[in-house]
Amino acid sequence: MNNKNNIKADRKIIAYLYKPIVLLLLIVSQLLIIPDVSGQRVLTLDQSIEIAQTSSPDIKKSVLNLLSNRKSLDAQRASLKSRFTLDVTPFDYSRTRIFNDLFSQWNTNEDYNSFANFSITQPIAKTDGTISLVNRLGYRDNFSEFQDGRTKTYSNNLYLQVDQPIFTYNRNKLQLQELELNLENAQLSNAMQLLSLERNVTQSFYAFYQSQNSLEIAIDEYENQKVSYEITQNKVDADLLAREELYQAELNLATSKSTLENNQVSVDNAADDFKLLLGIDLSEEIAVEVDVKFITSQVDLNQAIQFGLEHRMELRQRAIAIERSQFELIRTNALNEFKGSVSLSLGIFGDNPRATEVYQSPTVNPRLAVSFSIPLWDWGENKARMQASNANLEMDKVDLENQKNDIVINIRKTYRNLQNLENQIEIARQNVKNAELTYDINLERYRNGDLTSIDLNLFQSQLSDKKSALATALINYKIELLNLKILSLYDFENQQPVIPQQSLDNDY
Repeated sequence: MNNKNNIKADRKIIAYLYKPIVLLLLIVSQLLIIPDVSGQRVLTLDQSIEIAQTSSPDIKKSVLNLLSNRKSLDAQRASLKSRFTLDVTPFDYSRTRIFNDLFSQWNTNEDYNSFANFSITQPIAKTDGTISLVNRLGYRDNFSEFQDGRTKTYSNNLYLQVDQPIFTYNRNKLQLQELELNLENAQLSNAMQLLSLERNVTQSFYAFYQSQNSLEIAIDEYENQKVSYEITQNKVDADLLAREELYQAELNLATSKSTLENNQVSVDNAADDFKLLLGIDLSEEIAVEVDVKFITSQVDLNQAIQFGLEHRMELRQRAIAIERSQFELIRTNALNEFKGSVSLSLGIFGDNPRATEVYQSPTVNPRLAVSFSIPLWDWGENKARMQASNANLEMDKVDLENQKNDIVINIRKTYRNLQNLENQIEIARQNVKNAELTYDINLERYRNGDLTSIDLNLFQSQLSDKKSALATALINYKIELLNLKILSLYDFENQQPVIPQQSLDNDY
């Protein structure tokens, strides 16, 4: 009897000393767990996407690529306008000694020139020819030992010249079309990059939100475990439960606290990843705010497929690749082609010792030249190159068809996922309700002593799991809606087409 009384006394002393220690630990853990929200920046999904679009390194590179292609096209168009050129040689002196075969003697010749060329050249875009107006004004001072005389004259040569290639393709036109396609392709790539960024930001945003939600669930579970611990402790103090129940309650509380701390670490890690993606200062405290209320969106599968096949930018990029292959086919065919050129010039030339009288006796200088390049034998080079170019063209056509099939298949898969997620959300909602009711009932049973702490902990874990499953299903539904929006370029959530945003205005 004395031993039993001593054991009971020891237990009361331990409980008396243990209780304030436990309370102190609980207070300290709460101070460590509750985050400091002072000065915290709360972001919505739209705000996050807007920030990423202005600070993302990938978007910056895409914009620079777009700018480069735009300026290349501007340069090509400028090259088709009139070019004004002035070449000036104010001093050109030479002294040579050569042997004259006709008179069998050496002759020293001293020559001084000063001249200027002014030209206006206008490319002819439709024919790939050029028309030029040229004026050459010069002064010449020449001394010849053979004639022992010096000649000083002014001269002027004014002429109009036309050069026109024939029997070949228009190179200027082809290059202009290719640069226009490059710009269009850069615009499409930039728009696709923005949509891809929107997807990445959305996924990272919801991952951050999920970690926040898991932390909130862990806090709720921790609060429930504290209530359970207090009930257990009161019952043990009143000798209504064995000491082992208190030990189990302490274990459950410690496990819940560990889970809470782990979730806090996950939130911090997700915040860093999210800030890195958005380009935000890593030292800034942020949180995300989202409304994940489930609102069923009316999704028409046929409309999604039709809109995707009509507006998906990847299809236009495939078509651009086909056009480029056709351009390459033209170039390849021209490697050993039969071609010609026509050159025509007409002008007047005059010279005189006096500058004002250079056209006192002008000379008309007409010129007409027609030339042809006729390939004779290339050992099958052109044929082989044409076959290779045709094969590349056919591969681009196959890629276009495969892209269309991929679009249709991916839209169908996403549509099926949305339908399945709608069912999963309803099931998850019902599971949460059932788990809450089950936990409340068993918590009352535990208060009445009809249930052990181990069993209550199982119902608490079940409630936490069901809440997490509901949040995951809601987020997955939002992400699948975004995937369908990107795949079809139609926003079924707002029932409107998607107009891809471009970083630079298209003036062409």
